Amino acid sequence: MASTRLRIGYLALSISSVVYFIGAVTALLLFGRLTNYLGRKPVSLTALLLAALSVLFFLNLHDAFALIAGRLLQGLACGLATTALAAWLIDHAQAVPAWIPPAVISCGPMTGLTVGGVGAGCLIEYGPYLRQLAFVVALMLIVMAILMLIKSQETMPRQAGALRSLKPNFTLPARAKQAFPLAACTFVCTWALGGFFQAFGPAMTREQLHSHSAVAAALVFASIMAPSSIGASLAGRMTPSRAQFAGMLSFTLFVGGILFSLHLGLLSSFLVASILAGIAQGLVLTGSIGTLVGGLLPEERANVFSVIYATSYVGAAVPTLIAGHFSEQFSLLQVACGYGVLALGGALTLLTAKVRPSRRRIQAAERQE
Repeated sequence: MASTRLRIGYLALSISSVVYFIGAVTALLLFGRLTNYLGRKPVSLTALLLAALSVLFFLNLHDAFALIAGRLLQGLACGLATTALAAWLIDHAQAVPAWIPPAVISCGPMTGLTVGGVGAGCLIEYGPYLRQLAFVVALMLIVMAILMLIKSQETMPRQAGALRSLKPNFTLPARAKQAFPLAACTFVCTWALGGFFQAFGPAMTREQLHSHSAVAAALVFASIMAPSSIGASLAGRMTPSRAQFAGMLSFTLFVGGILFSLHLGLLSSFLVASILAGIAQGLVLTGSIGTLVGGLLPEERANVFSVIYATSYVGAAVPTLIAGHFSEQFSLLQVACGYGVLALGGALTLLTAKVRPSRRRIQAAERQE
């Protein structure tokens, strides 16, 4: 069950994912609004420096402590980057169609995870220095990003109040507050499954799908992440609420396909089901974010994104911690079934929310008659 080289078991792997989420949520809740006071650029640069430091831990990875410490720093970096870079993106996005910023915000991280996962798998399978080369490449990419950020244009001037902004703030503008409950439901359901793939993808490939290839493990992880950009583009042809509803229902259906493929132990059908679930995930996430960010003022964006990502990270962390606990007692297939139940609950919640307004409209029309 554990890696023979590093002796890191499933529980340690799940804890590493959980501390990543803890770091991200901490950064979001405590530092999410700093970008409004210190500016987008300084906060983004700090996030990249933390990311570089986390890679240095991974370069010297010999035990669970280095893995967990690196993942904590990585979480802090991602939490800082999500609000600063998301707000910065929207600041610069006036000249593009309205669906593009939510699509990039919702699917950009997944695209990066896909490129990194598949690239790392190929380097491990075919390249030299199988435990270091991927991290060296990642460090070089971070340095390139730092250089590009230094030359970029700031959109939020520095102002007083940075210390006051460290107080957690969960308030949302009225429009976002109304849309938040359903959006939060979709964030939890989709990010939870992503957390499962992140923590247990290689083990799932080896034990349930009977493949010991690093590339196959990378493809399993990428299959749920990469296709989200397709779903995001589909969301651009719908209203945000319609994309949210259609995406959540189809996501639940395809999660069922994933579980069925795991039961049969078929890698090819598993990849197909995961790709379709990834498309649906991009559709629902882009729709949900669109329901929250439409018409926001510049000073409102960072806080809304902090709430969005904090909800998403918590929604991924708690199921991952529970899965890590039960992975020592049950098979990964049995643990994965819990994620199917979670997705089904999310779909039923959205379906109920859609049916109730329809009933009210019918009852109002009957009263008028």
